[in-house]
Amino acid sequence: MEQLELSSGLEDYIECIYNKLQSNGSVKAIEISKELGVSRASVTDALQRLAEKRYINYERYGKIDITEIGIKKAKSVIDRHKVLTRFFENILGLSDDEASENACRIEHVITENAFNRLKSYTGKIDVQN
Repeated sequence: MEQLELSSGLEDYIECIYNKLQSNGSVKAIEISKELGVSRASVTDALQRLAEKRYINYERYGKIDITEIGIKKAKSVIDRHKVLTRFFENILGLSDDEASENACRIEHVITENAFNRLKSYTGKIDVQN
């Protein structure tokens, strides 16, 4: 039963799936394809890999459901994205778009220790403002 580590690409998929399920109550592969700007075949491959790792329940042409471990992983990626975006906007003064773009790149590679320190730092700044 393999799980845990995901590539940055698969993290983007699990984040997209979670967000779509939260906003729409369901998600289809074609929606993921449009949202991430990838082919349907790429989505199918990613969904199969996420299912193998137990992050989602998925059968080809069937319903896509996220598992508890998938929810936990998605929330972790989203939290990293939000904290990094806030840092880039509020501390470095980047535009919303540039802050989000950089956050998306870094959220996948930042170490847990560096992230926790950054989160603590941005929390202190937020309290002061």
